[in-house]
Amino acid sequence: MLINAKQSLPEIWTILSHELNRGALDSKHPFRYVTLATVENNSPDQRTVVLRKVDESLNFYFFTDSRTAKVKQIHANPNAEFLVYHPAKRTQIRVKGRLQIHQQNELSREMWKRVQGDAQKAYNSSLSPGTEITNPELAYDWPTELDDSFFAVLQFVPERIEALQLNGLTHVRVSFTKMGKDWEGHWLVP
Repeated sequence: MLINAKQSLPEIWTILSHELNRGALDSKHPFRYVTLATVENNSPDQRTVVLRKVDESLNFYFFTDSRTAKVKQIHANPNAEFLVYHPAKRTQIRVKGRLQIHQQNELSREMWKRVQGDAQKAYNSSLSPGTEITNPELAYDWPTELDDSFFAVLQFVPERIEALQLNGLTHVRVSFTKMGKDWEGHWLVP
C-alpha cells in the first residue's frame, strides 16, 4: 500500500507528490505512463502519454507533436484529467486541471534538448499524426534535417488531485485541492 488511514493528510500529500515526481524521474515507475483525457465535442478523448517532468509547483509536462488531435482539442478546451495506477501498491491517482501548450518558446526549446537522436523523429514525420495512410511504411518518412518545428510541450497545471488506496473492505480515499499556492486535503468516502 502507498497510503493508509493512520497517516495524516500532510503525510499522505508528501507521499503522493513524491510518487508523482518519481514517475518523471524513473522510467520503470508505473506513474511514468499517464492516461491523459482531453475534451472533444463535450466527450472525453483518452490516450497514453509519457510523464517527462514534474516541477516544484507540481506542474506536469508531456511532449507531443503540435499537429495531433489532442493539441487542437486543448486549444478549444484546456480542461483535462489524467490517471495513473500503481498495480503493486494498488493505488489510483486522478489529477484534474488545465493544459497549456508551449511551442517555439523558451520552455519548448529547453525541453527539445532532452529529445536526442532518433527520438526526434517522433516530432518530425512528413505526415501529421492521425493521417490515414494506405501502407504502414508511409508513416516512416522523415526529413533529413530534424528540427523542433512541430515539437510541443504540454504543461498540465493541476487543480485537484484525488487518490484511492485499494485495501479489501477498508479502502482509503483522499482529495487535495489547490488553493493559491497551497493544497487543502480532505478525506473522502471510497
